[in-house]
Amino acid sequence: MPELFVTNFNRNFTGVSATAANVVRQQVKTHDLALVGQPLPGCPDPISVAQARRLSRQPPEGRPFAIWHVRRNTEMRAALWARDVLRLPIRIVFTSAAQRRHSALPRWLISRMDAVVATTEAAAEFVPHVRAVVPHGVDTELFTPAEDRAAAWAGLGYGGSLGIATVGRIRPEKGTDLFVEAMLRLLPDLPGAVALVLGRAAREHHGFLDGLKARVAAAGLSDRILFPGEIPADELPRVMRSLSLVMQLPRYEGYGMAPLEGMASGVPFVASEAGYYRAFSAQGRAGIVVEQEAAEAAAEAGRALLNDAGRHADMSRAAREIAEASFSARAEADGIEAVYQALWAEG
Repeated sequence: MPELFVTNFNRNFTGVSATAANVVRQQVKTHDLALVGQPLPGCPDPISVAQARRLSRQPPEGRPFAIWHVRRNTEMRAALWARDVLRLPIRIVFTSAAQRRHSALPRWLISRMDAVVATTEAAAEFVPHVRAVVPHGVDTELFTPAEDRAAAWAGLGYGGSLGIATVGRIRPEKGTDLFVEAMLRLLPDLPGAVALVLGRAAREHHGFLDGLKARVAAAGLSDRILFPGEIPADELPRVMRSLSLVMQLPRYEGYGMAPLEGMASGVPFVASEAGYYRAFSAQGRAGIVVEQEAAEAAAEAGRALLNDAGRHADMSRAAREIAEASFSARAEADGIEAVYQALWAEG
């Protein structure tokens, strides 16, 4: 009988999905765990919500109740229905990453949680019932440095001698246009560099994407600023370790996993002042943080780093070390585990 149910209701593989998968791969080592909803890479096959409810009718052996760990509004609603309407013996833990005030419905849902895990101190200021601040971690066994970065890049078939990428949904909030602007400034000075925009645009952002492609074409760089679309989760580690630089320039970011995935892969980053990027950078040892809306500064930072082989090598080594020491999925799972154990101890 599972003692831990982890929900994942989104069919798309999002940043929330990635962080959940990282933790689940650790938690299956110590818990009888059921994934509920949609599949996650490297995780147990999921069960349905109906199955989760049936399995939650009785407390698991040796526990006063099962725990449902949720991360989205739809998942909170399903868990609340199970606990408060069906009266199942469960407790609900919610992970909150947003560094801004939630709208009315999420605020009410979060207020009904038994425990909240905030990913940053800033996120903790916007939600009640915070039991712990636990930064998201990266799977450092999955994301690893390439033995030969140049060969790894060549193996992807994108051309050029080195790669720069931004990862995430293609939309204004994520600053995809700022990345493109930075690349229009940077690539003419780096003849071997190719830039990748890795992500998909929702229907309402297709016009935004078309505008970006038009700007790239007008600059004559359509063969060097590429839009491959969303990379399947199981292929992302291979792509990440081949890169020379990750660049994330969002206008808003709750946390932001792409720089961490790059760091674990031995890849430094340039990022805007958003998410948890400044903490990742470790005072500039693993990454460079620039101001918001600063495409030119991002280009300059990338140019300086990629033109200095010694500095790039030092930052690559430091990035991996910092990811392992301070931002691993194992550390995140351990922090969450303390919250579970406290709930179970309270009975």
